[in-house]
Amino acid sequence: MTNLQSRLQRHHAAACFGLIATFGAVAASANAAAESPYPSKPITVIVPYPPGGSNDIFARIVAKEIGEELKQPVIIDNRPGASGNTGTGMAAKAAPDGYTLVAVSSSMTTNVAVQGKLPYDAIKSFAPVAMLAQGPFIVAVSNDFPAKSPQELIKAIRANPGKFNYASSGPGSVNQFGTELLKAKAGKLAITHVPYRGMGPAVTDLIGNQTQMLISSGPSLLPMVRAGKVRAVGITSLKPSPIAPDLVPMASAVPGYEFELWWGFLAPAGTPPAVIARLNAAVNQALAKPSVKAAILKEGAEAKPVTPEKFAETIAADVTRWKALARQQNIVAD
Repeated sequence: MTNLQSRLQRHHAAACFGLIATFGAVAASANAAAESPYPSKPITVIVPYPPGGSNDIFARIVAKEIGEELKQPVIIDNRPGASGNTGTGMAAKAAPDGYTLVAVSSSMTTNVAVQGKLPYDAIKSFAPVAMLAQGPFIVAVSNDFPAKSPQELIKAIRANPGKFNYASSGPGSVNQFGTELLKAKAGKLAITHVPYRGMGPAVTDLIGNQTQMLISSGPSLLPMVRAGKVRAVGITSLKPSPIAPDLVPMASAVPGYEFELWWGFLAPAGTPPAVIARLNAAVNQALAKPSVKAAILKEGAEAKPVTPEKFAETIAADVTRWKALARQQNIVAD
């Protein structure tokens, strides 16, 4: 072997050793990052609606508490659009590392039931983290409507088929689902759907008796009830609810009728189970605080701590339930 060949071999060996060392350092750095305790940086919660709605309010109530527990900032990022599908789709595509969550509600499952192609799969795209809250709707009628109880409401509609209208915040909305479920459970109530673009105009026309019934959340209706502008006749939980303890469940007139919304956090599918468990524990610890319970109750719901597994079961059951109801009652979106 010539001196030149020997020098070339030594140079090649040194270069290879350098590459190996570099790759080793990169791998070691990656492993160290993977093994760093969670969380080690701020967490972002995408809210797929504008500020001020129930998703946003509940997310902010809980985010503040879990940020203190996890010793990291929890940042709310409002990404509205497409009935919540824009922000939810963004979350589905985020890195599954526990640093991006999305605040969703039952409307995600009703969207699945009535909308075509979505930028996510409600079950396969996400790892359920924790439920935040659950709450019933209020059943309200115009002051001119001849009913003051669930029994009188059902009796009046049956005695006047096609005479009355019910309002919703839009085609395929949770309000429509809640009312169509009541119709299905009661046995073909003949009351006509009038969809609006948002809850504001729906409530306005209920007050003006342009429509006669609206099933919606406590925050949407209770202020109008207390002001005497509309009349509450029932609640959609199976049992009396602390959000309006004086209201009788609609199930007293329509056996088995129950319609309650939930709110919760999801993570992208593939998020490590240990991270999910850490987040779930932090959320449930927050929900146990009296101040958090009171804040959620003020917004028309109750704190609802459950396991990730139980939350996953709820989502899957709702997707199946609402798809079946949409087919049965011909519920379609715009």
